[in-house]
Amino acid sequence: MPDQDQEISSSLRRTYEAFSRGDFDAAIKLAHPEIELVPPGGQSPLRGADAVRAWMEPDAFEDQRIVPIEFRINGNKVLVRQQALARGAGSGIEMDFENWAVWTLDDDGLATRIESFLIYEESEALKAAGLSE
Repeated sequence: MPDQDQEISSSLRRTYEAFSRGDFDAAIKLAHPEIELVPPGGQSPLRGADAVRAWMEPDAFEDQRIVPIEFRINGNKVLVRQQALARGAGSGIEMDFENWAVWTLDDDGLATRIESFLIYEESEALKAAGLSE
């Protein structure tokens, strides 16, 4: 893996680790002030680092983690296959599912866009990352 790709992977891994331990201030450091977060399933996008930081705060979950499984880097796009784990605050119901995220980074390495895809939307995630199957 080229040095720049390794640096990108390490930076994203630190971001995921910060989010998973609940350190949302550290997790948002990689975000450009005008970042756009596009959730899966046709939900409305969030715009701006403050909105994305607020979204990170658990509301329905007492525990939430996202674990990166694989990084595929294509220029300024990074496709991440990830595992999301959460436990409901009131119900205790546990969730464990894989999904995709496509990160777009600017020249300074800040995330300008994160687009999420459900696991069965792999072809759409690959397309968004500029990759082919």
